[in-house]
Amino acid sequence: MTTTSPAPVFDHLLRMSDRRGTFEHACLAEPRPEHGYCTDDMARVLVVATREPHAEGEVNGLAGVAVRFLNEAQAFSGACRNRMDNTGRWIDEPSTGDHWGRCIWGLGTAAAHSEVSLVGRLAVIQLERAAQARSKSPRAMAFAALGAAELLAVKPEHAAARGLITDYAASLAAPNGDPAWPWPEPRLTYANAVLAEAMIAAGVALDDTALRQRGLDLLGWLIERETSGGHLSPTPVGGRGAEDARPGFDQQPIEVATLADACARAAVVDAGAIWPDAVRAAAAWFMGDNDAGQVMWDPETGGGYDGLHADGVNGNQGTESTLAVISTLQHAQRLSTVPQ
Repeated sequence: MTTTSPAPVFDHLLRMSDRRGTFEHACLAEPRPEHGYCTDDMARVLVVATREPHAEGEVNGLAGVAVRFLNEAQAFSGACRNRMDNTGRWIDEPSTGDHWGRCIWGLGTAAAHSEVSLVGRLAVIQLERAAQARSKSPRAMAFAALGAAELLAVKPEHAAARGLITDYAASLAAPNGDPAWPWPEPRLTYANAVLAEAMIAAGVALDDTALRQRGLDLLGWLIERETSGGHLSPTPVGGRGAEDARPGFDQQPIEVATLADACARAAVVDAGAIWPDAVRAAAAWFMGDNDAGQVMWDPETGGGYDGLHADGVNGNQGTESTLAVISTLQHAQRLSTVPQ
């Protein structure tokens, strides 16, 4: 038996983009250029554009814009700026926050998957520069580890990527030994699944079966915590602790997409049915199978809505949310072609 999921639609993402990058915010479906662009989004643009099979010219063009943006964001040290205004001026200083990690994630994905050879070559060069740096942020290092793992899958001897992912693995605290709350933080906050996904990716890249299994176990625990009534009930903006009431709102599409990313990776290395089932649940969340019974995207344009509330939907179609829909549907489409 196979299951099907809608194909991702790039129309709104393309409408949100110009020659410099992709605008961060929208008012309903209208781009808001006055708020500028960010590296976080352009890294995600590079991921979805280069991961899309048989991408057409406009989507490949987006990848080219993203690679150029990320190159300009980088300092020679490898640190990255995050925010550009709508005139093309950077308005922050280089740092190694989450945007630096996402930059490496995007570049590694492009290096491994881009069907445009120039994009792939430029991505490797830029990743080597960014991988000189390190971050004290666990999520930044986790995103960076994902990029390193992507590159190592096609270039196993790549020294900069291997050094980065080795340092990431060494930075991890030991398991806390608490079966009720094995999570490495006292509360779930944001982009939670990336912490588990990076362990899985690093465990595979470093042939560390214990680290890989730790990531799989944490991801399975997270799915259980973020499932209620047969559908996903993701951690809201305010986070979630062991005793917090459920469901929690405002729920963000990016949380669902991060979970889908992690489960898609887990499905490659582990045969458990839980992983493709969770990817399908993530896609279903956007279709309305969620705590408020609300559709979270526009199937005509591919735009994603910015937040799910108890009393309705934030109808602004920002880039982060639109990329979350596209990314989740890419995984669901790929897994739907595999017999279950």
